[in-house]
Amino acid sequence: MSGRFPRLVCTAALTAGLVLAPLPAGAAPGPGGAAGGRTPAELLTDLQRLYREAEKATETYNGTAERLGARRAEVKRLDTELARARTSLGDSRAAAGSLARQQYRDGGALSLYLRLLLARDPQGALEQGHVLTRLARERAGVVGRLARDERRTEALARRARTALGAQLALAAEQRRQRDEVRRGLADVERLLAALTPEQRAGVAALERSGTALAQERLLASGALGDDGKPSEAGRSAVRFAVRQLGKPYVWGAQGPSSYDCSGLTSAAWRRAGRAIPRTSQQQWARLRRVPMSALRPGDLVVYFPEATHVALYLGGGLVVQAPRPGARVKVSPVAANPVLGAVRPDPEGVPLRRYTPPSLPAGATAGSDAGFAG
Repeated sequence: MSGRFPRLVCTAALTAGLVLAPLPAGAAPGPGGAAGGRTPAELLTDLQRLYREAEKATETYNGTAERLGARRAEVKRLDTELARARTSLGDSRAAAGSLARQQYRDGGALSLYLRLLLARDPQGALEQGHVLTRLARERAGVVGRLARDERRTEALARRARTALGAQLALAAEQRRQRDEVRRGLADVERLLAALTPEQRAGVAALERSGTALAQERLLASGALGDDGKPSEAGRSAVRFAVRQLGKPYVWGAQGPSSYDCSGLTSAAWRRAGRAIPRTSQQQWARLRRVPMSALRPGDLVVYFPEATHVALYLGGGLVVQAPRPGARVKVSPVAANPVLGAVRPDPEGVPLRRYTPPSLPAGATAGSDAGFAG
């Protein structure tokens, strides 16, 4: 299942350029229910909460989709092994049947001792006895092989049934998560549709000031330090990400025409020759963490306490990201969302001696840094 369905289009809100970013200190939400009487800070807080919930559900869905793909591959592999085992079992049963018919025709072979006593040619009987002994060993081997094939076929059939049951359970869980994502995005759409032009303008202004303040504080803190040079693979990942600028965000998408946040970062590094985990949570959990002061182009910056968003570091305090539904892949300030930390897909990669950042096309920074605007 691709996870793609028609994107929720909030025409009035999107054309007004609504954007979201970290809420500045002191802009706490107040009471209120409908959008009509609430302040921009309250609306911004609600929109951020709704999107975080939807994005968390999206990354959970992506993780389940990856696990489901692995389960399907396992079921296919077990089915292939089971088919081979059943063929082998059929051959063993045919050999055992042939053995039984031969023994019936022989009427049960006389013992070697009796053959020697009754034979006119004892030496010939002895040689024939050796042949019979070899045949008996071969018959025992046929019976043993039949028993082993029966046990192996039965074990493989049990494993195939178990794997298929797990696949069906994961598929049901994935459908539930898909529906959860859709409900979350529908909540966002309803809130956006209820905003007046004045409210949209107020939320957009608050978001822009929040982004600028967060970026200013991060740069002033010295936390970023001087950019290191990327590895060869890191440079390749950055170039790929830059070529995706302007493509739409679609949840569950991994390219080539659209992406979600972790779909973009995993596709960039896959193009660079390095397979990395699919979701932002997995990327944060499994890749080598690096301090923000040691960032180099190609590293991944992970956002929010539950690691539900990720972007690719471009250098100079900027990232390439697929921000939110309704937005497009763009260049954003690294502090456009609350930073959790950074990870490096290729910690063993040797930094290039010389590096020239890719040229950015016109409009690379246009649009929402935190979503909901095209």
